[in-house]
Amino acid sequence: MKVSVQRVVIGVGIAVASLVIAAVNGFVPLTGYVLRKNEAYGTGDRRTLDIYLPTTESRDRPIIVFFYGGSWQSGSKDMYRFVGQAFAARGFVTVIPDYRVYPAVRYPGFLDDAAQSVSWARSHAASLGGDPQRIFLIGHSAGAYIAAMLAYDSTWLGKVGLDPKRDIGAVVGLAGPYDFLPLKDPTLMEIFGPTATRPGTQPINYVSAGAPPAFLVAGTADNLVDPGNSTRLADRLRAAGDAVETKTYPGIGHIELLLSIAWPLRFRTPVLGDVDTYLKGRLAIPEDQAVREAAQ
Repeated sequence: MKVSVQRVVIGVGIAVASLVIAAVNGFVPLTGYVLRKNEAYGTGDRRTLDIYLPTTESRDRPIIVFFYGGSWQSGSKDMYRFVGQAFAARGFVTVIPDYRVYPAVRYPGFLDDAAQSVSWARSHAASLGGDPQRIFLIGHSAGAYIAAMLAYDSTWLGKVGLDPKRDIGAVVGLAGPYDFLPLKDPTLMEIFGPTATRPGTQPINYVSAGAPPAFLVAGTADNLVDPGNSTRLADRLRAAGDAVETKTYPGIGHIELLLSIAWPLRFRTPVLGDVDTYLKGRLAIPEDQAVREAAQ
């Protein structure tokens, strides 16, 4: 049986990333947030989410829904405590959902799940101390794709009674694939369906005026997702008159970009501070009111 080189590279990369993430989580502080695990946002497998709540007293906090990557084939919310801690320590209610992946589902099953998780976060915002009018979507890799599709193709959030132009405050994409045709990997071909319909799976093809503001981040040494994805999407957003900011980190790879959110590795890039500054800017929160990072 023939197995594509790309598929082997992806598989090895995911396995190595999982080991590194597990090690990084071992250094993440256990304080500064309250973790609520395994809240169901739907029925069936992989339709639960974790919530990281800031410990300081406050109401109407902004909400982040973070979608992890894994080539639409793997991943677990349990791996991303370092993400939940990082943003909760900065005052964001941080929701990290699982979603169904291949082979259990193909496109667009994971988008339906993601939309349901956003709907859950919005409807439960008050009980979490969050503000349903201030919801941000953040994603890494395949998760950035999911965040972008929810933001630009109104089909998915529309199914749960939401409108991305009205209900999403901003989108942050970390090393995301937004314009990645043609496909060569056999598994991705199965996930995204027949050649004739694949253009309808690409976030860049749904950009229109009035889209949520975006912050698109990539590393120049990313060998898994071409940084040109971010450049092309940004160009399309600007052409539509939409607000977009970009940042590229020299010499930073695909997984390294994400891991530099974690406390032990923040010296590698300022991505966490850059995302925090961007989102706080969207909220117009004065610096003296912002919850700053825990010192440990």
